[in-house]
Amino acid sequence: MDACSPVLVVAALLLLLGASAPTASAARAFFVFGDSLVDNGNNNYLMTTARAEAPPYGIDFPTHMPTGRFSNGLNIPDIISEYLGAEPALPYLSPYMRGENLLVGANFASAGVGILNDTGVQFVNIIRMAQQLQNFQDYQRRLAAYIGEEAARERVSQALVLITLGGNDFYLVPFSARSQQFEIHDYIPFIISSQKELTHRLYELGARRVIVTGTGMIWCVPAELALHSLDGSCAPDLTRAADLFNPQLERMLTELNGEVGHDDVFIAANTNRVSFDFMFNPQQYGFATAKIACCGQGPYNGIGLCTPASNVCANRDVYAYWDAFHPTERANRIIVANSMHGTTDHISPITTRIAPYADGQGRRHIPESRRDRPMPTALVGIGSSATYTST
Repeated sequence: MDACSPVLVVAALLLLLGASAPTASAARAFFVFGDSLVDNGNNNYLMTTARAEAPPYGIDFPTHMPTGRFSNGLNIPDIISEYLGAEPALPYLSPYMRGENLLVGANFASAGVGILNDTGVQFVNIIRMAQQLQNFQDYQRRLAAYIGEEAARERVSQALVLITLGGNDFYLVPFSARSQQFEIHDYIPFIISSQKELTHRLYELGARRVIVTGTGMIWCVPAELALHSLDGSCAPDLTRAADLFNPQLERMLTELNGEVGHDDVFIAANTNRVSFDFMFNPQQYGFATAKIACCGQGPYNGIGLCTPASNVCANRDVYAYWDAFHPTERANRIIVANSMHGTTDHISPITTRIAPYADGQGRRHIPESRRDRPMPTALVGIGSSATYTST
């Protein structure tokens, strides 16, 4: 699954919002693309093994039930929505994605996907990036039918967009035939080139405020430690990959801004910088450990997914990692809160000091009408299965 790359994006989002946070009813739409770090339930509607559908996932969610989020509670998009004063966007495949819910935005993310189309082939039926973008087009048609074409175009152009990708393109490479064709110094530019195409396609589809995250500490998550570390040291190969990927991603986004003629359409979030502090100074953030997962099995609780049969810690608040790859809700909250004071080390480009424009409470109630409903008994595959299994 996906490496933990906590998203330092709220500072940039608030910069784009202006000087005051909107109310939930007036908030800009929020669109989310990517992998399991930001998937809030789409995969629960698919026949795939890349799902977080069973307890103890969701143990600290308001309903105390699994929702498809790879977290004990809320994930990064949920917390961003809180700080923006907005309701969380529903997963696009939700049967409740209609009417006024369309105005909030949509989460198109799918656990297991990568930048490359053949990343995550072992999960078979996942929503690859080409299909996520197609779903975005379909969403816009539905929105236009609801509020009119001109209003729909304006809402999309003013929306906030988050893309979180990349970890799987490194973690799942043994399953990707494409990745075996390249040495690491050639593989990184190939990934960057593919991400540029995806990101530019969002611009063509009307997005004008796009936050793109780099990889976090993919080289030191519990899964990596369990598989390759005897003494708790991090993986040097993945360290090198992250060190190459993140600067090239930032340069690509700068180039893309130049090509579209605006300096701040695409904003790079340097998740590696803060992840480093998080990993090696856990006590500073109130954690007992940043190497052992709360839920799992094997060394570092880093083998496999979190299941009802897994070891589960009693106090999630003292663990940085929930499972082998994904952060706890508290870890997400700390990272988002810290990003309120982001600098050019964390967000690029940025032209002014970031102030906490949100309401400052750091937690907003998720209305009952917006909480994830029980899943339908029948799982579905939208369109033909070939749509999701092509490589």
